[in-house]
Amino acid sequence: MNDQANSVDERYAKTPATLTSWSRQDTTWMLGLFGTAIGAGTLFLPINAGLGGFWPLVILALLAFPMTFFAHRGLTRFVLSGREGSDITDVVEEHFGLKAGALITLLYFFAIFPILLIYSVALTNTVSSFMEHQLHIMPPPRAVLAFVLILGLLAVVRCGEQVIVKAMSLMVYPFIVALLFLAVYLVPHWNGGILSTASEVPAPSALLNTLWLAIPVMVFSFNHSPIISAFAVDQKRQYGAHAEERSSQILSRAHLLMVAMVLFFVFSCVLTLSPAQLAEAKAQNLSILSYLANHFDNPTIAFAAPLIAFVAIAKSFLGHYIGASEGLKGLVLKTGRRPAAKSLDRMTAAFMLVVCWIVATLNPSILGMIETLGGPVIASILFLMPMYAIRKVPAMARYRGQASNVFVTAVGLVAITALVYSLVA
Repeated sequence: MNDQANSVDERYAKTPATLTSWSRQDTTWMLGLFGTAIGAGTLFLPINAGLGGFWPLVILALLAFPMTFFAHRGLTRFVLSGREGSDITDVVEEHFGLKAGALITLLYFFAIFPILLIYSVALTNTVSSFMEHQLHIMPPPRAVLAFVLILGLLAVVRCGEQVIVKAMSLMVYPFIVALLFLAVYLVPHWNGGILSTASEVPAPSALLNTLWLAIPVMVFSFNHSPIISAFAVDQKRQYGAHAEERSSQILSRAHLLMVAMVLFFVFSCVLTLSPAQLAEAKAQNLSILSYLANHFDNPTIAFAAPLIAFVAIAKSFLGHYIGASEGLKGLVLKTGRRPAAKSLDRMTAAFMLVVCWIVATLNPSILGMIETLGGPVIASILFLMPMYAIRKVPAMARYRGQASNVFVTAVGLVAITALVYSLVA
């Protein structure tokens, strides 16, 4: 026991005594978190949020940062509460036992895997629309196009987790510039848009109903829970006893960046397009960028918008693949089978390729998938499980009694009840 304690002390002694310096690795993770979150959900957020009207959008904008930061900080703390090197599936088993571990690992997989399906559909639609409207060429059959695109992304995945995170962080720089450029470009085209609904203050019941159904989409739009497990494991390896403090700093900066960027982009879009045009974009199953490309005659925007959408969706696909593959591998291992690591990687990639390809070919409604699969299922893992652990797990007892715990629990319950309503309505 003493030897173990000494080894822990030695490991922590190697970590920085203070956290005054900000490293390049911290910046890489900050941008990797940003890159995972900003994808299909963000590109569809102006459509869904704008259709709800002006006042619900303002309230959702005020909730965006606390809802995003407190929830992801809670999940990070949960992973950090486990043993050294334990990912989220291992920590669940450590705290709640084998049966609960298997159940939540299954839930974790089904919280993330549908997002890959959403990205597969969005990517195929974006490229197909770009070829047809901007390049003026007939796209190949949908099944062929979807297969090529997904296979290309999985080729990047084969390079490993660290390569994925670095690639995503590099892709974020031009994406931030491009998204900011597009939001600024739309400013002269602001015609009021959603402001036409500002004079009509909805009744409290109608307002609450709109917010209730919109929160799952907001949860999905800012979600980067699939990469949180890998993030927390790396923070613990890098900073030891200081991991929680440094990870909170990285999360807060990443969330400030994404909330500011996304909200500026969202408001710029909804002030440019009328509610009728937003409804048309939803009916066409296109991201807001693809719709804007078809809407404006400017050749620069027509080419830039779909390319921005492609980069956003592709990098988010890569980030979410980390979490989905982690969950699937955990499920396989919990069955008692112990395949070789390379064999397990190949089986995981083959399964992802086939299912993503089939769904992308079928082209279901993306916003429908977000509303019924993405946001609410993620909420149970991202919002409720860490809060339950704070109440029950001794290793997380020091986080009890914080007001943010009540807020996170309330948002999680709202998202889940919205799913139940959407299924029975």
